[in-house]
Amino acid sequence: MSKPFVSVLIDTYNHEKFIEQAISSVLEQNCSSTDFEIVVVDDGSTDRTPELIKKFLPRVTYLSKENGGQASAFNFGIPQCRGEIIAFLDGDDWWSSNKLSAVISAFASNPSVGFVGHGITEVLQDGSRRSELVHESHLVQLESVEGARTFRLRKSFLGTSRMTVRATVLHRIGTAPTELVIQADEYIFTLATLFSGALILREPLTFYRLHGQNMFQVDSGNTTALRRKCKVLTALAMFLRTRFETENVPADVQRLIIESVQTEADLIRLSLDSCWPWDTIRAELDSYRIMHENASVAHWLAKSLSLFPALVLPSRKYIALKNYCSSNFIYKRFREKILPTLRPTHVDRQGPWGTS
Repeated sequence: MSKPFVSVLIDTYNHEKFIEQAISSVLEQNCSSTDFEIVVVDDGSTDRTPELIKKFLPRVTYLSKENGGQASAFNFGIPQCRGEIIAFLDGDDWWSSNKLSAVISAFASNPSVGFVGHGITEVLQDGSRRSELVHESHLVQLESVEGARTFRLRKSFLGTSRMTVRATVLHRIGTAPTELVIQADEYIFTLATLFSGALILREPLTFYRLHGQNMFQVDSGNTTALRRKCKVLTALAMFLRTRFETENVPADVQRLIIESVQTEADLIRLSLDSCWPWDTIRAELDSYRIMHENASVAHWLAKSLSLFPALVLPSRKYIALKNYCSSNFIYKRFREKILPTLRPTHVDRQGPWGTS
């Protein structure tokens, strides 16, 4: 059987510090250069990004457009891709040299699967690295309540620089709503998992760079970016609900997926505005239940006790207090001795992960 031709779609915006490493990591893949093409969509960069991309011509196809956000970049670039399989990469991330060979092999071994994700290595601003890996390769499908619960705990393995999708699945998904200036990847990987299942490989094949200008990983002090993220997440929940209705997705599966997105939006809103105590308590309990469905009675009691300040504090101040405690070394040491913090049971973490 011949190898499928792969399109690598790189979306970028003002990534002059990073774009060369992103493109080079694709060119340095341990597979034949004839097996893939590179399509770079420049979403209206105002720095030296276009100049740096053009250094790689003609090996890359360079597409330039007005700034419109992630969904518009995907909608612009995907129709220009010739591959049977499309692998996505953000312009500020990069791949390990065996990324393409690993995902191509995974598709070949699983012909019914339309999406492949994988583990990830985060690169912090000080240069240190930490990896998050699934215990073992795992197939996720949105055919049941159990599948929906599995999916929402493993979304971190499915984001942009981890996404590799069959072109036929992307064609079925269609264009992403342009309101999703970020989070368009979640729209795509959610529907791809619904339509064809997602295989998550254990290997950390992507290096995800954490820096001061990430569009998704927003610093808690950047209220403008946080409000944008809250607005987009709320829109994402709405768009997924509409699409789920069109696709006749069972109501209980819909509820679990949309609840996860909306709760994330609610927690951001609570951190910015002074909302009612019951809003804070509801969102905090919902988030805890989503992340720790099998928590013990002792852990639920500890969580409930931690919410007492929310009865008297505005939501913004309560969440600020919670974040301070979770990052405080003395508090964390005390908490670990009394009742160790729950860790994700489906992942292996390597490197300097905190205990909050």
